[in-house]
Amino acid sequence: MIYVYRVTAGQERVVLEMLLKKVKKDSLKVYSIAHFEDLKGYLVIEAEDEITARQAGLRIPHIKGVLEKPMEIKDIEGLIAAAKPAVLSINKGDLVELISGPFKGEKARVIKIDTNKDEVTVELSEVAVPIPVTIKANTIRVFQKASEN
Repeated sequence: MIYVYRVTAGQERVVLEMLLKKVKKDSLKVYSIAHFEDLKGYLVIEAEDEITARQAGLRIPHIKGVLEKPMEIKDIEGLIAAAKPAVLSINKGDLVELISGPFKGEKARVIKIDTNKDEVTVELSEVAVPIPVTIKANTIRVFQKASEN
């Protein structure tokens, strides 16, 4: 079954590391632990039963509790789809618009893609001298695909 921990916002990764250590040390029947960036203040855990899920979170700082009702796979499918890297939809040569950061609203062309870090290097196109900038893939929006040019 899938259970959800309520945790202190911003401490999800710390709690995840502590949970992993406790599960390995106590040989608990926990099959997976997931942290979604879009789901602040929560961790999703797959365990054999509710008792195991509660036992795993016992005495771990920043865990506020376990949600009463277990979740189904269909409930978290949207979160899993949203967690896929944004880099997959971007190709080299695409014309993009920056949607956040100091260059917000600027148009740029993708010159390099780093799928491991979920980063892209773009070259600002509406400036006197082209400037390469490396940014996170989720801070850009595809304006025009390279194949349309």
